[in-house]
Amino acid sequence: MGLEEEIEEIREEIAETPYNKSTEAHIGRLKAKLAEKKEKLENQSSAGGGQGYAVEKTGDATVALVGFPSVGKSTLINALTNAESETGSYEFTTLNVNPGMLRYKGANVQILDVPGLIEGAAGGRGGGKEVLSVVRTADLVVFVLSVFEVEQYERLRRELYDNKIRLDAEPPSLTISKKAKGGISVTKSDDVALDEGTIKDVLREYGYVNAEVTVRGDPSIDELIDGVMDNRVYLPSIVTVNKADLIDRDYLPTVYENLREIGLDPEAVTFISAEKEKGLEGLKERIWDALGLIRIYMDKPGRGVDYEEPLILTEGDTVGDACEKLGAKLDERFRFARVSGPSAKHDEQQVGKDHVLRDEDVLRIVSQR
Repeated sequence: MGLEEEIEEIREEIAETPYNKSTEAHIGRLKAKLAEKKEKLENQSSAGGGQGYAVEKTGDATVALVGFPSVGKSTLINALTNAESETGSYEFTTLNVNPGMLRYKGANVQILDVPGLIEGAAGGRGGGKEVLSVVRTADLVVFVLSVFEVEQYERLRRELYDNKIRLDAEPPSLTISKKAKGGISVTKSDDVALDEGTIKDVLREYGYVNAEVTVRGDPSIDELIDGVMDNRVYLPSIVTVNKADLIDRDYLPTVYENLREIGLDPEAVTFISAEKEKGLEGLKERIWDALGLIRIYMDKPGRGVDYEEPLILTEGDTVGDACEKLGAKLDERFRFARVSGPSAKHDEQQVGKDHVLRDEDVLRIVSQR
């Protein structure tokens, strides 16, 4: 029996097994086996090579536009950036990854127009694996849907999930330490619903014999497996609906209802017309928010505050992170910094490297010569 047949057989057994506390461990073992065999099949498929899309990441962040063919991604990237992506009304117009640079609030955001996905992309159809490998390197996924086919969203998410991309989620809190003997010992927080036996069975499927495992939060079996395999990518995502100019206002409630049916809040979706360049400012703002970028205005000795070219960091970054990004061995030469703005208790507050910065802070770094 080949791997594909084994995978299908395991899938059928999972589907036919009712989920309850008594079957939880059995289903856990099956899902672990399924993930392992899918990984093995994928490695076999990729062993033969295949041309990937090598795109050098530049700028302050990278965004991947993801959608099925002919939803208007090429038109959108041309409207957002200085890219020149060939556009057409037929499928598969975009055959290579096309990068462009969006300049917004002082940040340089690289936008990648990747070839349109087709169903089965994660399995290799239509060069899908190469396309999805580019998506994995991005900092944000922007789903581009046609206003007439918003149901594509579910299929797109499934293709990304099958390629180990986890959207709008945090990695499970799981630590595994191998030990010389004593079997598998499990420590879990009170809110973990999975029982100890299930956790041990999943780990045994991946070859763990002696290990200390700590589980926090409340992961599902699938999330536990993700944590054990430790090769998933966790990315934020937003949704934009293109070609909104082509519908009558009377059809809008139907679109809203279709969005709700697939779990999307219409208020959280950005409606645009890439061709008419409408709604793009709202999309840029949502991209900025989703990336969590912040602007730091540097107070430069003898030149004053530079409001034109801010230092771009990410929410939660510190003065130490700013030093690292600025280079010039500032991290080693650092004495102290002075901060004015949203993160400071008062203007010119003296702070150390661990001070957390906020959007539109003014920062002056005092260093040793």
